[in-house]
Amino acid sequence: MRDVDAQPVGGIARRLAGILKSRGIDPDAPVADGAEPSAALEAAQARIPARYQDAVADHPAVAAWVREIAAAGRRGPEGAPGIARGRSLLIVGTTGTGKTHQAYGAVRSLLAVGVRLRWKATTAADLYAELRPRPGSDGERELQDLARCPLLIVDDLGAAKASEWTEEITMRLINRRYNEMLPTLVTTNLGMADLRAHIGDRVASRLTEMTDKVILDGPDRRRALAASLRVATA
Repeated sequence: MRDVDAQPVGGIARRLAGILKSRGIDPDAPVADGAEPSAALEAAQARIPARYQDAVADHPAVAAWVREIAAAGRRGPEGAPGIARGRSLLIVGTTGTGKTHQAYGAVRSLLAVGVRLRWKATTAADLYAELRPRPGSDGERELQDLARCPLLIVDDLGAAKASEWTEEITMRLINRRYNEMLPTLVTTNLGMADLRAHIGDRVASRLTEMTDKVILDGPDRRRALAASLRVATA
């Protein structure tokens, strides 16, 4: 795992620049605005939570990851790139620093530049709730679908109550994506030591190798917005 702060330089940015230059693409060009017209983006909006339907990947490291994934995509029958194997991101920060915003912004940015993309998103708590054995539910099939999906968002890893069962589910999901080198966007409030204690050494080890770590800092945006609204209406 490589740590990436808010500066547009570092391992992922340097590797990206080499890939883009070899393809004749300007590495300093801004990532496409999520508002760019795109049939795929418009279709995806129905699946993106209302709060994140205008999200943009504006953190330099996340934007660099978008460009890298887009540049590495395999061309399909109609010429549009499809998502390929690649690095994942572990987006770390305290509550309200914009982790989920960046994750959905990355999906929107990929769709905006024309990447053919099948993607899914879940929170860790929803993942475990959906997969718990119950009548009429095929949790194994759902787990395999998430494990094979070309791009997956796992939001708030480490926020749900841990158990041997949740650790095993997380291991199976992450291990499959690790083995197949499928891009995964993981967000968490926990530092690596606390995350390792919560999800286990096996999962933490794989995340360490497969992801670039992006650290978001600053105040809780939700509290700041609520405070500004109170001032505006006072």
